[in-house]
Formats: sequence, C-alpha cells, structure tokens
Amino acid sequence: MVEFALPKNSRISGGKTWPKPAGADESKLREYNIYRWNPDDGKNPAIDTYYVNTADCGPMVLDGLIWIKNNIDPSLTFRGFCREGVCCSCAMNIDGQNTLACTKDMHDVDAGAVKINPLPHQPVVKDLVPDLTNFYAQYASIEPWLHTSSPTPQKEWRQSPEDRAKLDGLYECILCACCSTSCPSYWWNSERFLGPAALLAADRWVKDSRDEATGERLDNLEDPFRLYRCHTIMNCAKACPKGLNPSEAIADLKLKMVERQV
Repeated sequence: MVEFALPKNSRISGGKTWPKPAGADESKLREYNIYRWNPDDGKNPAIDTYYVNTADCGPMVLDGLIWIKNNIDPSLTFRGFCREGVCCSCAMNIDGQNTLACTKDMHDVDAGAVKINPLPHQPVVKDLVPDLTNFYAQYASIEPWLHTSSPTPQKEWRQSPEDRAKLDGLYECILCACCSTSCPSYWWNSERFLGPAALLAADRWVKDSRDEATGERLDNLEDPFRLYRCHTIMNCAKACPKGLNPSEAIADLKLKMVERQV
C-alpha cells in the first residue's frame, strides 16, 4: 500500500487564545482566527484567536489586523501599505476567499470569527506573508513592456481611443495574485502554467495596438502548459478584487492562437 506524508511544517496545530481587551464592550468585540507560522522556531503552524475591539478601530479586516499588532501581539506579521486597494500587498485568504484585507469589510464576513490565512498554495515566509517569487518571475516572463521596431517618435506612441478601449479590463490588474492562487490548475502546475494573472497581462500586450511583437508574444505562449492548462473553472474571476476576468483574456489568447493558424 502506498503511504503519503505531508510536507514538514504543513499540519496545523492548535494555537493560542489571547485575552479579550480589558474594559471593552462585549458586543463590540470581533473574533479573529489567524494563521501563525514562524520559520525560526521549528514548530508547526497554528491558528491563534484574537478579539478586536471594533469600537476602537476601522471597519476593514486590515484595520483589525493593525489593531491586533498595535494593541495585542506585535509579532503578528502581514503586509499592508496603501490601504486603498492599489498596492496589492495585503492580499490574503479571508473567510475562504482570496481578497484584499484593506477593501474587505469585517462586517461583510458572516457572523462568527473572521478567519484569515495566507494566500493558498504558496510558500509562506511568515504568518500571513506568502513567497511570490515564482509568481513575479512568471509575470516577468511575458515581458510586460512595449516592444517596437519602428523608429521612436519625437513625442509619444499614439493610440486611437478605440484601440485604447481594448485594454479596459486588462491594464487594471494590480498583481495581488488572488486569481492565480485561487486556480487549481496553477496549484498543480505552477512551475509551468503561467496562471491567470500573467496571462491577463500577456493578453493586454497582445491587444496593444502600439506593440509590434504580437507574433513573438504568441510564440512564447505556444506550449502545452504555459497557456493551455486553463480549464475555465472561473475561480480567478470570482476572486479578483478589481472585478477583472482573466478567464476571458485567456480565451482571447487561445482564439488568437487558432486564428493565426488559419
């Protein structure tokens, strides 16, 4: 009989329950269950329980995390900078859904604990911080910049309003990785499948009327894994905090692959 073993430090153990804030109104407390893992102590990850005084902090999940760090546990580690849904740093799994902590209202989470984990199926640096080295390398592999062979114009590369409109729904991606880390195909083949975010960016440059390397870009994607491992499960579109649809962009790329063969 075949026996399977979980990787080291993958089994989650019971965590610590921190005391409730002294003097806080019980009706204003919100329970947070947070994934904790420190690579330096050799222990398995755990789920710690905290109680946030919502009368003393903002409404977003990120506000609650900052309140915990400032008032209860300064060792809690997470990323969060712009607090406006732009910088992408606070992407994490909240109540089973990948999203941005700065735009997720804790009151939108069903009654009970706010459950917070790092983005799934990525190596964890510490606590809620994932290692996105592979994700960024895949984005770089599609060469996300303008390729031209024509002489550089004196002022700028011009584009009609109609051609510019073709980029809507593509350029808004903030590279938070919520879509790619929601994709089962990416979980299973992340070493070869580029994933929804990188392919959304690839479609953005293929559609850009100013770019003059469409053929080379499509050649770069012509591989059984890089593009074609998408099975249109649509988890990516559901997870995107900006309301984008990577599945549609991937379908457009597949169509262009077919059209250039005709």
